[in-house]
Amino acid sequence: MPKMKTHRASAKRFKRTGSGAIKRFKAYKGHLTGKKSAKRVRNLRQGALVSKGDQRRIDQMIP
Repeated sequence: MPKMKTHRASAKRFKRTGSGAIKRFKAYKGHLTGKKSAKRVRNLRQGALVSKGDQRRIDQMIP
């Protein structure tokens, strides 16, 4: 039986935590940060957990 390949784009964007949850990075930090407040940009640096509905989909893409 052939193995499922890892979705490489997803593997670069998501990491699995020790408990099995999936961590993601926040959007809106790539550019145009000069007009955003320093507090907002600082909070965008922190990771967040993937929602339960999305977790099922991403589980299939990354092992």
